[in-house]
Amino acid sequence: MNKKDFINILSSNLRGVPGEDRQDVISDFEEHFKEGLLEGRAEEDVAASLGDPKVLAGQLKATILVNEAEKTASAVNITRAVFATLGLGFFNLLFILGPFIAIAGVLLALFVSAIAITASGITLVFAAIFGPLFPQYFTVLATPAVSVFISIGLTCFGILFFIGDIYLTKWLYRLFIRYMRFNLRIITGRER
Repeated sequence: MNKKDFINILSSNLRGVPGEDRQDVISDFEEHFKEGLLEGRAEEDVAASLGDPKVLAGQLKATILVNEAEKTASAVNITRAVFATLGLGFFNLLFILGPFIAIAGVLLALFVSAIAITASGITLVFAAIFGPLFPQYFTVLATPAVSVFISIGLTCFGILFFIGDIYLTKWLYRLFIRYMRFNLRIITGRER
């Protein structure tokens, strides 16, 4: 494989990588070829020493997208990083996708719980206010004054629960990025 073929395969397998990062990677490999030619090596020899461009592109793409997810925290970035890491091997289906789905499911359940608690507090206020006026529609378990205090407590607890979920999400995001970096180190065999 010559330099042109190597760079074309590498470039086509780096789809999804931001333009500047993609160009940096390509120019780095072009520099490897340039140095190899200056040493008197053939392009085919340099290409063989660099390895399979598809595998290299997959590893570099995963590394770049994990770095991007670390710099700019968003659901889109972490999802792109997860799918890029999945492309590195079958076992990542278990070791990356499994924990990702589990964490996302737990966080979704916690956010839904926080919203439900807050909504139940707000609903209890309406039941306390309109319960005595429309007894056929509302069942009031306590006096209106007690119901109002319980509803304020539930609403505040739900809001605090939601805020706690936000902090937990940020912490789990950073932890999962570290886990993906660890996984990349194992797969690529490189220290970062």
